[in-house]
Amino acid sequence: MSPRTRPRSDIAFPFRADRRGRTAHARHDEHVRDLIEQVLFTSPGERVMRPDFGCGLLDLVFAPNSPELTSTLELSVQASLQRWLGDLIDVEDLDVVSEDNVVRVHLSYAVRSTGTRRDDVFEGRAAA
Repeated sequence: MSPRTRPRSDIAFPFRADRRGRTAHARHDEHVRDLIEQVLFTSPGERVMRPDFGCGLLDLVFAPNSPELTSTLELSVQASLQRWLGDLIDVEDLDVVSEDNVVRVHLSYAVRSTGTRRDDVFEGRAAA
């Protein structure tokens, strides 16, 4: 297969080696899912060259659970996804659930470049 006909792939997240010992790759839709996960679970200030990157979702895990917290989490997630991935995805439905030290994000979205619709659940645990 020539480089011109080879399907596009991106580096997999988290970074790992494949079974041949080479850098693992992901198809575009999987790569977009990986990007969403990075936005959700990266705290602002965590990346030196992009200090405002991320959602800070896990920063609010131990806040008292309330309807206000749920609204704040959903607004934060929606704003971060729009800011960082707005050119790649269209968010169709979003639900954030916080229980104990676990946050679950149920996300329905469409990948703009392929038109693929996906329903994914992202789960993050805060360090106790």
